[in-house]
Amino acid sequence: MINKKEIVAMLLAGGQGSRLFALTQKKAKPAVSYGGKYKIIDFPLSNCANSGIDTVGVLTQYEPLELNAYIGTGGFWDLDDLNGGAYVLPPYMRGETGNWYRGTADAIYQNINFIDNYDPDHIIVLSGDQICTMDYAKMLQYHKEKDADCTISVLNVTYEEAKRFGIMNTDEDERIYEFEEKPAEPKSTKASMGIYIFKWKLIRQYLIDDGNDPESEHDFGKNIIPRMLEDGRKMYAYSFDGYWRDVGTIDSLWEANMELLDKNPQIDLNDDKMRIYTRNFSLPPHYIAPGASVKNSILADGCIIEGEVENCVIHSGVKIGKGSVVKNSVIMKDTVVRTGCQIDKALIDEEVVIEQGCKVGEGNNVTVIGYHCVALENATVEDGAMIYPDTILH
Repeated sequence: MINKKEIVAMLLAGGQGSRLFALTQKKAKPAVSYGGKYKIIDFPLSNCANSGIDTVGVLTQYEPLELNAYIGTGGFWDLDDLNGGAYVLPPYMRGETGNWYRGTADAIYQNINFIDNYDPDHIIVLSGDQICTMDYAKMLQYHKEKDADCTISVLNVTYEEAKRFGIMNTDEDERIYEFEEKPAEPKSTKASMGIYIFKWKLIRQYLIDDGNDPESEHDFGKNIIPRMLEDGRKMYAYSFDGYWRDVGTIDSLWEANMELLDKNPQIDLNDDKMRIYTRNFSLPPHYIAPGASVKNSILADGCIIEGEVENCVIHSGVKIGKGSVVKNSVIMKDTVVRTGCQIDKALIDEEVVIEQGCKVGEGNNVTVIGYHCVALENATVEDGAMIYPDTILH
């Protein structure tokens, strides 16, 4: 039975995020924590809910276990509707054959049957590894007004930044006539955000043709978009001027967290119209002990602070011991910092134990400690070090 939808979202969440090194060795990039209580994937899921899109396919691949368990049926994002929902879609066997997702376009191609169940007029393809608050309904309205075959969300960047992105060159009506991947001399500064809306019946055939092309890399940017341009399809750029961050590197993830501590942060996590939803673990309020000090920091539920915390983002369930000083750092869920420690400019993943008297970083470069590590008593972690999960530090 077909449950007709105007639009279905397909959320690409299988990326490894290799430039995050230790933070993504045991989890996909969309499962990385951010902002004290969120995971990166909370943002596109919440955007869908806030935009009235109630049917979302979440395409997982690399280290999917945590994401699969985290998303469940989508109830925390109000996406567990009887007529829609959030569906985790890993690669699967078909008869005697099966493949991993070979690229962004192939991930959608392998789930054509899922989309056909809803017979949508349009699909929106989303990236699961960006921090962005966006009303997709406005983009859809623009797409329909233009009667576009494809609409690509773009962000105006600087000329130098444009050299690192896929750039859309457009006419005066925002119709795209050329796509350039990381041009040495950009003709425009309209950078693709990797968010696309397509007419479903049209893109469906492109996906089938691409899936059967042995020479293709099965990628939207490298194959599908150029082919549609060659065919003269109506393709438009949709300019977005809201908050968007690609947190694909250690420095960019640290900076995005630190931006939340600004007096007037660029992202408003308190906006009722674009609220960001997340899983609620029902922890008690945070506790700041007598004699402890907290300055310009975010503390999530369940934290216990007995030491000094300054310019930090502290996730739920974290414990900072007496006499410890933690500055300019992001400490993720359920990590324990014992007494007398010094931590400066660090990203410390979940369930890490820092025993008493340890020193982590010196405040020059971001020091990273991966999931489930243990720093033994009086250990020193050098400034800028990258410590991979399950390491014991002496």
